[in-house]
Amino acid sequence: MIEFVIAVFFLLITPGPGVLTTAGIGSAFGFRAGFAFVAGLMLGGFINMLLVISGVAAVALAVPFLRTVLLVASVSYLVFLAWRIASAGSRVGFAPAATPLGFLNGLTLQFINPKAYVVSTALFSGFAFLPDAPIWEAVIKIILFNLIWVPVHLIWLSAGAKLGSLDISETWHRRINLAMAASLLAVVGIALVSAV
Repeated sequence: MIEFVIAVFFLLITPGPGVLTTAGIGSAFGFRAGFAFVAGLMLGGFINMLLVISGVAAVALAVPFLRTVLLVASVSYLVFLAWRIASAGSRVGFAPAATPLGFLNGLTLQFINPKAYVVSTALFSGFAFLPDAPIWEAVIKIILFNLIWVPVHLIWLSAGAKLGSLDISETWHRRINLAMAASLLAVVGIALVSAV
């Protein structure tokens, strides 16, 4: 079980689409504005885990056409997010908008987030510690996962909000935006390489 907790921690602290978007919302709109998005990510992540645990995700991804559609949707959305972050100019996070991304955006992101499927598959297919009680093992893993997931995302939201409130030069804002966008594009690259 300790190995599972360590794996969750390291898989979650690495920037993925959900984390980077959460930080961007915090930066652009503040800490409180990001709660709805994080709640959507959390519910979407839970549904994602259930799809992986039940095998529905494996069955769906075994259909070549559906797998291609999901890959194209995922890559397109992540490239769009990277472009929005990189082109935000002197504002860290997203280009100016009237309202932050909300609950539905967070929920939707988890269905096309390749890192969410990779993480769920790795965590729920490995690290067996209750081989005679797989349902209880899955329940315990979901609880442990969320005990780490929630604080990690709130920390990223807080870091984004703090960064957005700092008086940073436009040059540094652009550099941070480009680094965040590059991180998202790295996720896209990993998704494309793993799909081949």
